[in-house]
Amino acid sequence: MLTEVTATRYVTPLREGGSLPGIVEADDLGTYVMKFTGAGQGRKTLVAEVICGELGRRLGLRVPDLVTIQLDPVIGLSEPDQEVQELLKASGGLNLGMDFLPGSLGFDPLAYEVSAAEAGKVVWFDALINNVDRSWRNPNMLVWHGDLWLIDHGATMIWHHNWPGAAASAAKPYDASDHALAPFGPDVAAAAAELAPLVTEELLTEVAADVPDEWLVDEPGFDSTDALRRSYVEALLPRAATIHERITLNPPTKSRPSQAPGWLTEHATPWPHAPKKHAQTDEKDARR
Repeated sequence: MLTEVTATRYVTPLREGGSLPGIVEADDLGTYVMKFTGAGQGRKTLVAEVICGELGRRLGLRVPDLVTIQLDPVIGLSEPDQEVQELLKASGGLNLGMDFLPGSLGFDPLAYEVSAAEAGKVVWFDALINNVDRSWRNPNMLVWHGDLWLIDHGATMIWHHNWPGAAASAAKPYDASDHALAPFGPDVAAAAAELAPLVTEELLTEVAADVPDEWLVDEPGFDSTDALRRSYVEALLPRAATIHERITLNPPTKSRPSQAPGWLTEHATPWPHAPKKHAQTDEKDARR
């Protein structure tokens, strides 16, 4: 299970995030990027963050540590921003926290070189979880102390938004042509040979168990949270064995609009209003 902490202070919002995540301090003296259950994208994005983030970590990829954060909505009473107040009030209870990486920079392919081996692992992993949100438009990667870190896995496993069609959706190929690491010649075959054998039923069961019950209850078509967790295992396990055969890497189509689903692109601007102008730019260095 993920470590549980309690939020003690809301520091600042990260407005470039579609769900308006925020930096918070907690009772363990840690600082986290917090993602809220009350955000418009819903609790399934938090489920995806946990399963995919923890899976990536166990496969040896760099993902900031995840925790669950208890939030008392009273914290929002002193916030001058009405948007933040509304979000905090709507998110009482258990939320998700990602370890804040101070001084990190958003990934820039012109400034940071990635080896074919590392690029292959990230592309293969994103193909496994069907990540539609790590393109050149929005890399969702940070560089911290000279290393590449993966963040923001809420737009993955699209099939869990429509469980009746999950098997067919999970069997689909993955177009990595617009992936942020496509220009680095990702060695997908080597990545598959190394990582696919590690994705076992036991491993997937373990990461699915990290999702709190309260984010899984009342899912239509499932009579228990354990049954729902099992469905995540059943979707990912066969995909891991063969997805490397169905990854497409063509020249990027920069004239094409984002292929992210509507539920994601509708929230591409900060929740729930348009972006505001800020003199401070350091928030961008700690994207989400």
